[in-house]
Amino acid sequence: MPHDSQLVRPTHSRSSNPAFINAVEIAGVTDVGLHRKRNEDAIDWDVKLGLAMVADGMGGNLGGDVASVTALRSIKNDLRRALADSQRHGERAHLPEVRGALVVEIVRRANQAVWQSAARDPQLRGMGTTLAMCLLGKNCLSVAHVGDSRVYRLRDGRLQRLTEDHTMVQDLIGRGVMSVREAAESSNRNIITRALGIQPDVAVDVAHHELRPGDVFMLCSDGLTSMTSDTDIALALGDCANGLKAMAGRAVELANSHGGRDNISVVLLRALETSHE
Repeated sequence: MPHDSQLVRPTHSRSSNPAFINAVEIAGVTDVGLHRKRNEDAIDWDVKLGLAMVADGMGGNLGGDVASVTALRSIKNDLRRALADSQRHGERAHLPEVRGALVVEIVRRANQAVWQSAARDPQLRGMGTTLAMCLLGKNCLSVAHVGDSRVYRLRDGRLQRLTEDHTMVQDLIGRGVMSVREAAESSNRNIITRALGIQPDVAVDVAHHELRPGDVFMLCSDGLTSMTSDTDIALALGDCANGLKAMAGRAVELANSHGGRDNISVVLLRALETSHE
């Protein structure tokens, strides 16, 4: 039965590692799984922006795939414009608190885009989507999420979860009412408490994590984490010898080998060491 690894809290401390990181490589795979007819997940990234995203759509007659694609398109377009404008503000634009406020505002705009699309089309009413998002800063990665799509960090062979699910069972775990094992076996484990597009506004969780050369961040939908354990995922990822896309593909194959009950999406982002500017 799948279980959670230790949740890692964000850190804002300056790393003692002298490496300078301002570049990443990114690759991803999305798969319909073994039981669904349509893939309502969406993935996207932009290496120049240092942006990676996973969204898991839901609801409406045809709305899940529309919601996920709408959200990611909105974020990417808004972020391109915002980061171009931020160049005029110098070093302050790279401060975690400034970057965090930018991410929250852009995700809230994406929420509005999904909400308004559903309001215009009766067939799309009730649609929504989760979101997991990473955005590169200077030696820092901003991680934002809504719902139960997750972000993990693979460092020195250890896979650590960086996000906390917005689900009914996670709320019960936090209150001490339910154990992690009980949550994994609960019939309510897929009931999320937060998603983009369900309400006119949404709360967005953002944290900032320091980077080390070679760190790999995995963004994934619950089609992966609901089917297997974090330990098995870490083993499937292995090393980077065959490249990030092969690593992501192995994670997807793992979920399918355990039943593939849902759409499965995995995006991997690796921090690259570069020379000081």
